[in-house]
Amino acid sequence: MSSAQQVERFGVPWEETYGYVQAVKRGDTIYLSGQVAHSGTEVVAPAPINDAGRVTDFSLMGEQLRQCYANAAELLRRFGASLDDVVEEVIYALDVDAADAAAGPVRKAAYGRPDPQVASTMIGTSRLAFPELLVEVKFVARV
Repeated sequence: MSSAQQVERFGVPWEETYGYVQAVKRGDTIYLSGQVAHSGTEVVAPAPINDAGRVTDFSLMGEQLRQCYANAAELLRRFGASLDDVVEEVIYALDVDAADAAAGPVRKAAYGRPDPQVASTMIGTSRLAFPELLVEVKFVARV
């Protein structure tokens, strides 16, 4: 049994370089690729990095998380959906403690409620797509 598939992109160079789309809707499910803190091709609130390419300060975690949720909201809007339709998220963070501290307020604001009704997992990772990124969030929504 097959179902029509709809995709969305932001038109950033790394979509073509890596070979992926930002979002896929199949049936009543929307899958969002991991969203990072970018606006166009610019990283929003880039973390400072040292000469070895390692992050030296995690204090911009909240700002980066806000942009991840803003990007997700934009992609969902293109399908006629919203963050209200998200059923699962996975947060990948360079520093789990910093992400945990920032995520509560950011998530509650993004979902517009004090108790977001979203299954959520946070995973620590050693690196993301760009050295100045601190966090990436993957989403699944049902409409």
